[in-house]
Amino acid sequence: MNSALLTVKDLHIEFGHGDQKVEAVKGVSFDLQKGECLGIVGESGSGKSVTSLSIMQLISYPGKVSKGEIQFKGEELIGQSNDQLNKIRGNKIAMIFQEPMTSLNPVIRCGKQITESLLEHSDLNKEEAKSRTIELFKEVKLPRPEQIFDSYPHQLSGGQKQRVMIAMALCCQPDILIADEPTTALDVTVQKSILELLKQLLEKYGMSIIFITHDLGVIAEIANRVMVMYQGEIVEKGDLHKVFKNAEHPYTQGLIACRPQMDRLLKRLPTISDFMNNEQDPENFIKSLQIDEKDKFQLASETVLKVENLSTYFPVKSGILGRTKSYVKAVENVNIEVREGETLGLVGESGCGKTTLGRSILKLIDPYKGKVLYKDQEISKLSNSALRKLRKELQIIFQDPYSSLNPRKTIGEAIKEPMQVHGIFNNSQDLKIEVDNLLVKVGLEAEMYDRYPHELSGGQRQRVCIARALGLKPKFIICDESVSALDVSVQAQILNLLNDLKKEYGLTYIFISHDLSVVKHMADRIAVMKDGEIVEYGLTEEVYSNPQSDYTRKLIDAVPKGI
Repeated sequence: MNSALLTVKDLHIEFGHGDQKVEAVKGVSFDLQKGECLGIVGESGSGKSVTSLSIMQLISYPGKVSKGEIQFKGEELIGQSNDQLNKIRGNKIAMIFQEPMTSLNPVIRCGKQITESLLEHSDLNKEEAKSRTIELFKEVKLPRPEQIFDSYPHQLSGGQKQRVMIAMALCCQPDILIADEPTTALDVTVQKSILELLKQLLEKYGMSIIFITHDLGVIAEIANRVMVMYQGEIVEKGDLHKVFKNAEHPYTQGLIACRPQMDRLLKRLPTISDFMNNEQDPENFIKSLQIDEKDKFQLASETVLKVENLSTYFPVKSGILGRTKSYVKAVENVNIEVREGETLGLVGESGCGKTTLGRSILKLIDPYKGKVLYKDQEISKLSNSALRKLRKELQIIFQDPYSSLNPRKTIGEAIKEPMQVHGIFNNSQDLKIEVDNLLVKVGLEAEMYDRYPHELSGGQRQRVCIARALGLKPKFIICDESVSALDVSVQAQILNLLNDLKKEYGLTYIFISHDLSVVKHMADRIAVMKDGEIVEYGLTEEVYSNPQSDYTRKLIDAVPKGI
């Protein structure tokens, strides 16, 4: 007799109807034992999230479970009524979603959202439910739990919102906790604290966890067993250490290899396709990419950008007249230099000021004081017409390719618009040819010219943003968290593309990220930011091998190490 807490047998899930059906999950089977953490790994579209949603019977139309069994404590969940399922959802099986801002109701205070669940599933009265909620906030290590009880979601940081979601999932002490990409959007330090918290709760309550992610490095920090999904199927599963040490399927080998490693330097990052289409031994392939010492840029090369005592403050206004009562000091007395042809990595947690610094350099935000000199021109003193000419040379690639593309414009229109603004190419035929060439250059097909952003994946949209920046033939590009929202395999492709373009066009980058393993792969030098200030600055290898700041050591220590 199967003693598993949860059993999934031959699960098939399809979307659409008639001839338009797409099978998203194809014959998935697995067990979950009491007290264990099962990691489900795969890229976007692999079927991992929809598998977890099917357990709670939360797949919405036009999706449905077309075949299979899902048994919780021997009881079949498929086909149960909503009333029966509501007794299980949140009570016996709870879920933490990837994006807490969309999972929490923005107009209801955080505490009330949890007390509602307690009142629904327990015999507690209002006062007892409030007391239990504050206890839960303490348990998930939220600061000022009484104050957060009365706070709205928008008043909390990303990590705090995720802790509220964990408290909500735990409030009824479920048997199973499903965590769907709960750390993907978080800084490495916050990610580490969330993983440690989940491990502690697993031991305290003896519950089981299904942890879903695209990152095998994260899975190594928390799971006992791992299940790798690819195109709706399980391609590999078993003990975590066994899968990591002796991955058999090329897809698993690729997922392990494509994440930048802290302990080795590679000429380029391996990608999934390298393993899916390659018969050679994975270890030998990676060794062929490894370099003993990163090619050092010439320290004697010319300084193209100099930032001197730059500060950017945001006014805090109050009263009917909106008078300024104080300032938020987002950037404070920053001094950096960027040399021609180098990549300067700018690292720090969310809120440290790195994005504000990047935008202040380009004068997308007006700094409070200080100088930014590009090729000895002080940007703040340029006229509007001179600044517009300079913007051809200085470009930015934003973090979110979803919001930085106009959903009503085709891909071709999005790429050619900046070129039209700057008067590059006088006739439309030459402009069309150039856009087609740019699409091919960034690894897309020219046929995508007439597609809209919603028809592309996140990685494809980011390639479009890179093509748009390249259209003006810039010399200097600021990459603002430009790979943080992507799967690790897509991230590897984009990082390789950025390095290839750097060599081909002689580009200079400021590469902004909270992920130190990514910055280590990309950057020649690194600047570490904390609370608006640079706390460490130097050659990448020296900063990583011998960090001088406690904060830098903390960031390095938080990077998932794998096994």
